[in-house]
Amino acid sequence: MGGSGSKTKGYWPFAGSGSVDGDPTKEGVDAQSLARLQSFRSATPFVFTRRSSLYFDEDGDLAHEFYEETVVTKNGRKRAKLKKIQKNLIPQGTIKLEHPCIHVDFPVVLCEV
Repeated sequence: MGGSGSKTKGYWPFAGSGSVDGDPTKEGVDAQSLARLQSFRSATPFVFTRRSSLYFDEDGDLAHEFYEETVVTKNGRKRAKLKKIQKNLIPQGTIKLEHPCIHVDFPVVLCEV
């Protein structure tokens, strides 16, 4: 109950049926486990880019959210309200990170205590 690991098979290099002692050279290891292990070693744990959460508006301004001030007249009294703009926004796209981050799904122990 309540495990936080990935539920899909294939992320862990030794997820297939294999020998009890964990030696990949023994007879019980299938070809898929060895192929996953080889592709796992060539993968990099670092993330160099990410999707930005910022948007450009029609004027070229860059922000998370855009609001427009509208004047509402109620009972002869003028009142200013802010209306959120959701149309004609262009996402900034992919941005390069200054410092690479470690991917959250990369199954490697970095430090043992």
